[in-house]
Amino acid sequence: MNRDTIIGFILIAAILVGYSIWMTPSKEELADRQRKIDSVNFVRQQQRLIDSLRIATLPVNNALAEPAEEVVDLVDTSDTDMNELRKRFGVFAGSTIGTDTTYTIENDLIELKFGAKGGFIHEAVLKNFQTFDSLPLIMFDPNTALFNLSFFVQNRTVSTGDFYFKPYLNGEPFTNQQPDFSDRDSLVFSMRLFADMADGAFDESRYIEFEYVLRKDQYMIDFNLNLEGMDKIIAFNTSFLNLDFAVDQLRQEKSVDQWNGSTIYFKYLKDEVDYLSETKDDEESIKTRLKWISFKQRFFSIALIAKEHFDNAELKTITKTDVNNPRYLKSVSSSIGLPFTLQSSQTIPLSLYIGPNNFKELRQYDLDLERQIPLGWGFFLLAWINIYIVIPVFGFLGSYGWNYGIVILVLTLLLKLLLFPIAYKTYHSSAKMRVLKPEIDEISAKFPKSEDAMKKQQAVMQLYKRAGANPMSGCVPMLLQMPILIAMFRFFPSSIELRQQPFLWAEDLSSYDSVMSLPFNIPFYGEHVSLFTLLMTISTIIYTYLNNQMMGAQTTQLPGMKTMMYLMPIMFLGLFNNYASGLSYYYLLANLITFGQMYIFRLAINEDKLRAQIEINKKKPIKKSGFQKRLEEAAKKRGYKA
Repeated sequence: MNRDTIIGFILIAAILVGYSIWMTPSKEELADRQRKIDSVNFVRQQQRLIDSLRIATLPVNNALAEPAEEVVDLVDTSDTDMNELRKRFGVFAGSTIGTDTTYTIENDLIELKFGAKGGFIHEAVLKNFQTFDSLPLIMFDPNTALFNLSFFVQNRTVSTGDFYFKPYLNGEPFTNQQPDFSDRDSLVFSMRLFADMADGAFDESRYIEFEYVLRKDQYMIDFNLNLEGMDKIIAFNTSFLNLDFAVDQLRQEKSVDQWNGSTIYFKYLKDEVDYLSETKDDEESIKTRLKWISFKQRFFSIALIAKEHFDNAELKTITKTDVNNPRYLKSVSSSIGLPFTLQSSQTIPLSLYIGPNNFKELRQYDLDLERQIPLGWGFFLLAWINIYIVIPVFGFLGSYGWNYGIVILVLTLLLKLLLFPIAYKTYHSSAKMRVLKPEIDEISAKFPKSEDAMKKQQAVMQLYKRAGANPMSGCVPMLLQMPILIAMFRFFPSSIELRQQPFLWAEDLSSYDSVMSLPFNIPFYGEHVSLFTLLMTISTIIYTYLNNQMMGAQTTQLPGMKTMMYLMPIMFLGLFNNYASGLSYYYLLANLITFGQMYIFRLAINEDKLRAQIEINKKKPIKKSGFQKRLEEAAKKRGYKA
């Protein structure tokens, strides 16, 4: 680098520094600018106060729009104040003044309340559901919901949440008419944010529109972002719009399920469904394209779905501590990049699902929304059992209108009938072990020393081989039953069909069945006694005892395992005490039916005949497997004796 180049760089740096110093406003200018901003904020606060007082003095109106009459500007805004608003909000300055009127639109399933300020859903109520204490089921806290579409306008960022929208129904200005589906399949309700004309009036040819299409009996809502005449307003180099969507979830259930809790689910555009942690605060920055993002609770969810894709997203879940709402559960938020091309007229097509996590309901949309329901997706066999066996049978039995306690009973009987051959094979193998127990005891007495453990094991295996018994034949059938047991563990707590369904003393099969409240909290157990869980634990201990009696020699060789088998039911007592009572009821039924099967097997299998058959097997020559024969032949060729 020569001297002239160095001098040139120094001069450029000096010019930049001098320009920045020259353009920096003085303290007097800063103070004057702050006074103007404070004046605008004061005017807006006065406006809100007057609007609130006016609404409070209005007569009670049960119409769908409150109030229905046109809102007028109650503040005499000076030219100076409007100039400040235009500096801050550009061509949307006129929409910063208004009243946050609420408009209600509903179909057969859901009631939606829209706020004029922000133009989005202010409150969502599911009409066919209630909370655990019989209150209307409101999907999220209306006071904290956030839906902001942000973009650049004249070198400034503006957000739709700062403006007041105008309502339209089926393309016409919405007053207080009663919208219904009597002569149509759907209603089109929209909220429009108009740009200002030069004289301050609204320019009806330039607007941002949130368009909602409700159908009579669907939870899925078409949601279109329509932009008309924005090509001269939004910055020309804008390639995406930023959408901030966040809600505070409310507690709907008596018990909080730690394995099926509240979180954010999302689906990659051409890949699998993933989710944030359900048990702790979590966040994730996703730089690839997404198909949908869902704020999921145990039985309900709010999903924002792209007809095409989202460019990226920042997702976060957090549990706040300074919240006054007693029903507060968790805060979920997303910041989403919407693909955008600057045009005179453009539509960004989206959809909103606000409804229950019902498998059939979610699966019909073919968007993998049903993967929010934990059915054992991590292991294909568990998911297949639930999808192709349990859910169809459960739905078929439930269609008869039976109490779901009876449905679970019939389902358990059918599953036990399906597993009957496996259970019989397990019992038959256990009977053989009991018959061979005296001989195994003799072998143990013959090799009492620990250093002879290998010889003892070889002698026992030789006995099994001569008798035609296989100690693993009883374990394999048990392993085959495990996927069904685990599939049930995932199915019952997540089945919305069991929600608020009573049976016997249980008020809700999807929650715990407390029959006694304790005056203290027991660690890992809780402050109440769930009777189904207690009965399940007792029946499991009885089953463990009977099973140990059947297994005979196998359990005596593993004293540590025997103790563990008795400890497991005690551990599950604490685990299941706060879990779905329908699951404990199912396991209790499974144990009781197993007791009946064991009694039938004991009558059907004559151990004297089995002992005689084993003696016959001992006299037969031991049949070598093809693999063993090939090994011996190879050994002979090498000069080894068989």
